Order: sequence, then C-alpha cells, then structure tokens
Amino acid sequence: MTITRLQSAKRMSQIVKANGFVFLAGQVARGAEGKPVADQTAAILEAIDALLQEAGTAKDKIVSATIWLTDISKFDEMNGVWDAWVAEGGSPARACVEAALARPDYTVEIMVTATV
Repeated sequence: MTITRLQSAKRMSQIVKANGFVFLAGQVARGAEGKPVADQTAAILEAIDALLQEAGTAKDKIVSATIWLTDISKFDEMNGVWDAWVAEGGSPARACVEAALARPDYTVEIMVTATV
C-alpha cells in the first residue's frame, strides 16, 4: 500500500492518502477571533473543499465526519451551514461532540475522511 502525505510538517499532515481513502487533519477557521460559529464553520468547509480538491476528490466522496464544538448549544447554528454545504444525497456518517479546542478563539473543528 502506498501512503501519500501532502502539506506535511513534523507534527502532522493536512492530507493523507492511503488505500483509496483521503484523510484530512482537523480543520479550524484561520483568523477566528470573535467570529460566530456559523462563520467559522463556513471558513472550515471552504478549507475542506480546497484540501479535498488538492487530494483529487470532493465533498460528495466524504464517508465520515467528526465535528467538535466548544459549546454544544451552537449545534443548530453549525448545522445550518453544514446542511447547506453537504452534497445532496451524500451525507456522511457523522459525530458531533462538545470539547475544548486547541485555542480559545476556535469554536468549531471538523475532520473528514473521503474516498478518491
């Protein structure tokens, strides 16, 4: 099996391709300071689209998603953006949990796995 790592650093790779799958690192909104959950979610999904394109796939190939929210009461706000973005008929298996994130400015983090 060939493993390809893209946008790699010592700690992690943003994209890992292996055995017909594309694994993305958890994505957060850059410049998140003071932005609401909906804006952060939109920025993250835009970044995911770009990373999937770089990996040779797209959001309609996502098979799994994990979403972390710092405040689960913002679930509906995040879902409003997610539901408008997710490919029609392409809803992945998904989990969404409340958790502390790496920086207090981040309110949402999303990680996806797709097929090529």
